[in-house]
Amino acid sequence: MPPTIEQQHHHIDWFRHTGPYIRNHRGRTFVVYLGDGALESNQFQNIIHDLALLHLLGIRLVLVHATRTAIEAELLKQSIESRLHKGVRITDHAVLNVVRNVTAAQRLTLESKLSMGLPDSPMRGARLRVVSGNFVTARPIGIVDGVDFQFTGAVRRLDAVAISAALDQQAIVLLSPLGFSPTGEVFNLSADELATAAAIATGADKLIMLDEHEGLIDADGQLVRQCTIESARALPTGSDGQAAHRDAACRACEQGVARAHMISFARNGALIDELFTHDGIGTLISAQEFERARTATVDDIAGVVELVRPLEESGVLVRRSRELLEQEIGNFRVLERDNRIIACAALYPFSEEKMAEVACIASHPDYRGSGRGEHLLELLKTEASAQGLTTLFVLTTQTSHWFQEQGFRESTLDCLPAARQQLYNLQRNSKVLIKPIN
Repeated sequence: MPPTIEQQHHHIDWFRHTGPYIRNHRGRTFVVYLGDGALESNQFQNIIHDLALLHLLGIRLVLVHATRTAIEAELLKQSIESRLHKGVRITDHAVLNVVRNVTAAQRLTLESKLSMGLPDSPMRGARLRVVSGNFVTARPIGIVDGVDFQFTGAVRRLDAVAISAALDQQAIVLLSPLGFSPTGEVFNLSADELATAAAIATGADKLIMLDEHEGLIDADGQLVRQCTIESARALPTGSDGQAAHRDAACRACEQGVARAHMISFARNGALIDELFTHDGIGTLISAQEFERARTATVDDIAGVVELVRPLEESGVLVRRSRELLEQEIGNFRVLERDNRIIACAALYPFSEEKMAEVACIASHPDYRGSGRGEHLLELLKTEASAQGLTTLFVLTTQTSHWFQEQGFRESTLDCLPAARQQLYNLQRNSKVLIKPIN
């Protein structure tokens, strides 16, 4: 059945909105962690398609695959005892043989899937080159709490120069959780620690953790879309594994990786939704706030115009020319989310009367009803109070109930500053509402 016109328009709008992300992501380095179960997931083939798409869009990819669950299954199959100490596997000779075999099998699976031209998919005929090798130098963990971890290791360093050279040659770099010592020994590594080390060493722009969870949740069980490092560490986790992934993501951000993402490999298209839509699909962790309020500048005029024009056309707001906006832009405050203006409001002080007009509160349609307007109003109230003003007022034709919900009450024209009374538009017949600043 062919798509409806509405569905076609939705796809067109979605593709248009991906433009800024395609531009911003091109040439960037992303480290993608394929968590336990990803290769066995029924979404594995779709993940391969999406990785191929990212590569063809000019994103430099470093892949790290986790092996723990597959190793556990093989040890059980061979009746080999599996010992852990504080959640870390003790790797003796017998376990190391299993680790090497499982890791090699997974690496070959990934290499073969990325090399087969992706038949029966939109990426058919894509030529992908995968590079793996001895990029990782490791050291033994040694003896901890009297326990000898034997061939369990930790990352000592990565050959970032060689990895970058491979990426420069448009290859996908595949890192397996094995490291090698200068003396030729092989060590079993933690895949999430390797992914973090790879992101830091390569100066990656993103670390993407794909595991079974949708992302981090708050105390009420709601998915957290964006958070800082500090707030991420305060959130509960669904398992010890997710806690380890969260901590790995936070360490990466603390050491220079701009952003880390936690998403589910079980969701079809999770990588695409997370990277090419404004709100993503999982949890984004960053050192800085993802959304912030600030004073508008002339560079924000286009974004403000985009917000207010529909409201001006419907009569909710008074129409302002672009020239007037340029003159008054310093009165505006904006909410910026990932370099995009999603809400604005303006404050016009009348110092002699100790009053200020609140005007032009507007939010992007995607964020209406989400509290952004209330947030900006509170910000303007705080700013007016800092200027020694005592009263806010607003003129409105269609939003009086919203302002009344924020504590404004109806008043009369003669309560306004004289200069503002002179500019009152009798044809609009706007209601006057005021609110004392407590």
